[in-house]
Amino acid sequence: MDKKKVEGDTPTLRLFSLLEVIAQRDEFFSLQGLVEETGLPKPTVHRMLNQLESAGILQRDGDERHFSSGGRLRRLAENLLLNSTTHSARRLILQQLVDEVGESCNITAMSDGEIVYLDRIETAAPLRFYLHPGSRVPLHCSASGKLFLAQMSKSQRKRMLSHAQLTQYTEKTIIDIDELENEIDKVKYAGYAIDNEEFLPGLLCVAVMVPREKGRSNLCLAIQAPIMRLKPESALHFLPALQRAAHALAEVEAESWPEAAE
Repeated sequence: MDKKKVEGDTPTLRLFSLLEVIAQRDEFFSLQGLVEETGLPKPTVHRMLNQLESAGILQRDGDERHFSSGGRLRRLAENLLLNSTTHSARRLILQQLVDEVGESCNITAMSDGEIVYLDRIETAAPLRFYLHPGSRVPLHCSASGKLFLAQMSKSQRKRMLSHAQLTQYTEKTIIDIDELENEIDKVKYAGYAIDNEEFLPGLLCVAVMVPREKGRSNLCLAIQAPIMRLKPESALHFLPALQRAAHALAEVEAESWPEAAE
C-alpha cells in the first residue's frame, strides 16, 4: 500500500496534512490504521490524534479505539459549503433553473448524516413550501438523501442507517430497511430520485446528483413543488432541465476546486 504523506513546515500544518488523509476515509479509523497508512511513528500519530480530539475536531467512537470526525470539523465543513466563494455562480444557475421550470429549486449536500440546504430560490407562485438555506431534512425520506445513499456501498449504507432514526413523517415515508434498499436500487438504476410526499404532505421533489469526474459527489440539485402542481409522472419532464443545470454546477465546482476534480 502506498503511504499517504503527512507533510508541513510546522506542527499545525502537519496536523492539517493528517486531517487531509483522514478526510479521504469513509469509515471509522484507528491509531494503528493511520500508522500503517502514513508510515509515521505510532507515538507521533497518537499525539496528533489526542490534539485533534481535545480540540473537538475528531471524536472517539464505538469501542473507544476508533475515531471519526468531530462536531467542530463537521460544522467547519458545513460552513464552508454554505459560504463558498462559488455562491454567486451557483445562485445564478439556480435562478436560471427556477425561471425555466417555474418551481422552487435548491442545492443540497450531505452533512452529519442529514441533508442540508446550501442554497434555495423560491418560486413566485403563491402556493409554495418555504425552506431556507441551512435547513436540514432526513436522508431516508428526501430525494437528495436517496441519491447520497445510492452512492454508498451496501455496508456503508447499512452502517449509516443503523444509527439513523427512520421517522414516519407521512403515510408514504419508507421506514422499512428492505423497502428502502429496493427504493435505492431503483434510484441507482434511474439516475434520479423522487420524494413523493414522504417528508411533507403535499410536497413532491425530484433531484439529480451534480456530477463529478472522479470520486463521489456531495452536491444535489432538486426541484420542489406542491403535489397539486407537480405529479411524479410530470416531474420527469423536468429532468433535462435539472441535468443541464447540474452539469453547469459541476463546471463551476471544477473551476473553483480544480484539485478536487482530479
